[in-house]
Amino acid sequence: MKKILLILFLPTLLLVSRAMIVPDQGEEANAKIKAIYIYNFTKYIEWPQDYKQGNFIVGVLGNNTLLINELNKMATTKTVGVQKFEIKNISSASEAIDCHIVYIESDNSAQLPDVLGKVKNKSALIVTDKSGLVAKGAAISFVIIDNKQKIELNKGNIEKYKLKVADQLVSMAVQNK
Repeated sequence: MKKILLILFLPTLLLVSRAMIVPDQGEEANAKIKAIYIYNFTKYIEWPQDYKQGNFIVGVLGNNTLLINELNKMATTKTVGVQKFEIKNISSASEAIDCHIVYIESDNSAQLPDVLGKVKNKSALIVTDKSGLVAKGAAISFVIIDNKQKIELNKGNIEKYKLKVADQLVSMAVQNK
């Protein structure tokens, strides 16, 4: 009887233990997609000339290790023009000052006003992970619609930071303002 129970429950036990070890494939795929989007924003948004020196810095506010890992993989081979692509894991708004792009994950969205205050005289692209934040000052927000990654975009918020956005990116967004 014990052997029969073991044979019946062993596959279930193996699946459960594998699920505990292997991260959710959906989360990994989502992190890869967001990393690609973030990098591609650099192709559709133009920073002022004085921001085209030194490293191109992407600050990630939050503990999204999957996204940080994906961005770091890209940073080993990608550049933005002649600038090296650099990723910083930041823990507060004050660390966003030198970033070209600041990504704020949803758990940290309450810090959006602080980040906006710190970068108000800078040319920074603020990207969030929560729908509706483009109405509160973010430039771009990631949203899921019909199980697909999309973006909301506020052109006015992008231009407020002396950035120029290509019409192709604006047309890709689900919400344009």
